[in-house]
Amino acid sequence: MIPLVDLAAQHDQVADEVATGWAQVLKSTAFVDGPAVGQFEAEFAEYSEVAHCVAVGNGTDALELALRALGVGPGDECVLPANTFVATAEAVARAGATPVLVDCVWDTGLLDVDGLGAAITSRTKAILPVHLYGQPAPVERVRAAAPGIPVLEDAAQAQGARRGGVRAGGLGDIAATSFYPGKNLGAYGDGGAVLTGDAELAQRVRLLREHGSPRKYEHATLGFNSRLDTLQAVVLSAKLRRLDTWNAARRAAAARYDSLLSGIPDIGTPGVLEGNEPVWHLYPVRVPDRDRVLEHLRSAGIGAGIHYPTPVHLTGAFRSLGYHTGDFPVAEALSGQLLSLPLFPEITPAQQARVVETLREAL
Repeated sequence: MIPLVDLAAQHDQVADEVATGWAQVLKSTAFVDGPAVGQFEAEFAEYSEVAHCVAVGNGTDALELALRALGVGPGDECVLPANTFVATAEAVARAGATPVLVDCVWDTGLLDVDGLGAAITSRTKAILPVHLYGQPAPVERVRAAAPGIPVLEDAAQAQGARRGGVRAGGLGDIAATSFYPGKNLGAYGDGGAVLTGDAELAQRVRLLREHGSPRKYEHATLGFNSRLDTLQAVVLSAKLRRLDTWNAARRAAAARYDSLLSGIPDIGTPGVLEGNEPVWHLYPVRVPDRDRVLEHLRSAGIGAGIHYPTPVHLTGAFRSLGYHTGDFPVAEALSGQLLSLPLFPEITPAQQARVVETLREAL
């Protein structure tokens, strides 16, 4: 079996460090807001090259709290790509605003900036470019196309990636990321964070995550309970120290796939936007008769996946937006063709060769 992601192999590298850190947390009983949380926030802010990191309960909360910090609420609209995990749109809806969708581009799956003009109205309060599959969206083009509208990066899949030399998380006004276990920087459970260079936005998020409370039993605004567990902060600090090494291994594995797949008919490999340094959270390829190919791979012990089988506008959760089949043709086409191949830092050349040979057989 070759898994899509091998979390056990990653755990082996941090197990002793995590065990030591967890023992300290258990001894101190600082389970909520313990010192390890503040330490990780400082470390991840420095790593992301931004001034502020606010750790929260999960990536979806990070998106919603960032939106609320920007003042997004009922009556507002937020623009985002149709090709994304549903949480991006879900966070907009949870904040009380309306998701407005834009198609994506064929080779990268990233937001089609040329479609922004038709999507922006007087009610547009934020734009959410998604850094998909491990590479940043062209945020500078988004800013140029929509001057004055705040940009919230959905950076859940791009921890450590760069665009034009700038880390993902520092390209927009504010960013949200997820530490779901399968992410490049993953916890042992749920977790997330908001990144920003704006001290006022960071303070708003801190208030919102703590019941709107600047200090105990004082509640300045209506807030939430969304805090990163101290135990998870220990895991994330241990993994953060290895993240650049792991991302380099992912880039090497992606380059190996590029080489192995070159010349095989009917396979479309992922493109890289000029100026990007991806971290390859996923390696999606385009194949004909995708579902049959996926079944062949899985029956041979290859843990391939689909990201994502249904564009946001065709999900039942967002049927009320009024979109229809054909409204976002690129996202719809990709949803029927994309297949994510196994990719993790510890994957071996032999494993990748077997994946590609099995894929060749399926085609």
